[in-house]
Amino acid sequence: MSLVRIACLLLWYLQTVVVGEELAQPQDVTLITMNTNYTLSWDWPQRSADSPAVTFTTQYVGKYQLRNWKKSPNWSTVCNESPLKSCDLTAVGLHYLAMYVLRVRANTKERHSVWVHKEFCPDKDAALGPPVKVNLALDESNIEISISEPVTSANTPMRNIVPTLRYNVIYWERSADTQTKMLTTDTSLVYLPNLKAWTWYCVSIQSRYDFYNKSSILTPPQCIQTEGNILWWQIFLYFLASLAICFLVVLLSVFMSFWCYRIIKATFFPSDQLPQHLKKYLCSSPGSDVPGLLTPDQECELLCKSVSISAIPTVLEIFSPPPEALPTTSLEPNSRQSHEKSSTSRDSGVFSREGSTSVQQSSSSQFYRGAKDFGWSPFDLEQVSMQSMAPGLKCQPLNADEGIVDMCV
Repeated sequence: MSLVRIACLLLWYLQTVVVGEELAQPQDVTLITMNTNYTLSWDWPQRSADSPAVTFTTQYVGKYQLRNWKKSPNWSTVCNESPLKSCDLTAVGLHYLAMYVLRVRANTKERHSVWVHKEFCPDKDAALGPPVKVNLALDESNIEISISEPVTSANTPMRNIVPTLRYNVIYWERSADTQTKMLTTDTSLVYLPNLKAWTWYCVSIQSRYDFYNKSSILTPPQCIQTEGNILWWQIFLYFLASLAICFLVVLLSVFMSFWCYRIIKATFFPSDQLPQHLKKYLCSSPGSDVPGLLTPDQECELLCKSVSISAIPTVLEIFSPPPEALPTTSLEPNSRQSHEKSSTSRDSGVFSREGSTSVQQSSSSQFYRGAKDFGWSPFDLEQVSMQSMAPGLKCQPLNADEGIVDMCV
């Protein structure tokens, strides 16, 4: 035996001298697990010369195979020369109640490190996950909790592989300085009895495996308010509150209606009234403020007045031309006398006034004689004089026999 050992040591020394320094091995080999999801992770000291070309190989074998000295174990490779510093073992399908040995080493093109071993028993070492979902419901003053069990990587319930799975139900009142209470159950439907009415309660649940004393993390808290019978003073209080709200709504409606009425009245029916002397002309009936439309006949009656036209101012405005400007015609004495008589009779009714002198009469008679020679009548001369005095007047033809006529102004 001593010779054999010496030979082995000699061979190892020669291998060390020829190959050189061994490659650094992976460090801090750990397992990241949740239910049946397993990932082997490690660290490796990086070196500037070796790190770009370093790869890692991961293998596993059942622990029972290592106990058989007569037969070498059959290692199964999961990740072969992978550049990653982790290896996912979930797809391998490791049995939950079996025990395995995992190993990993670093590789280069020419060298490799020694293997780093890690024992793994999923039933003992794998972490337990919390319930997938928690639902809260009310049953009067009780709370009904529905728990969805944690699932495996194949989306099957964990209870299939862990029959003794249980749950810790932790609940408390949602108020300051309240103590938590815990209820342990192995069913997925839980009732929380003897709770206060109209009180908020929060619930959080974790999975539990008593054989290896494993428990999951707590689920996020969920809160719900319990119900109960309404007390008489609460009913009375609600009635008073509703009555006050209705009163305020009615009062506000009345105020808004009155405000709108005042605005409409001030806009369409102002307080300033028409004068009385305009109402009798513009309004449809006496005592009414509603204006009425006027017909053309009514407009003429309202806008026309009895106007007295006197020819005396007209005579003052007429300019008498000199005798040489008038044409000389030979008239018979009889016709001239008749014309003078007719003109004198007309002048006495239209052109005469108190205090007029004989010079004015003679000048007017001479003017009319000259106008007659040109074919003008006394009425035409009066009409032209009035139009020249007031060109804006609208009047009807004057009657030579009448001294007073109606005129629209």
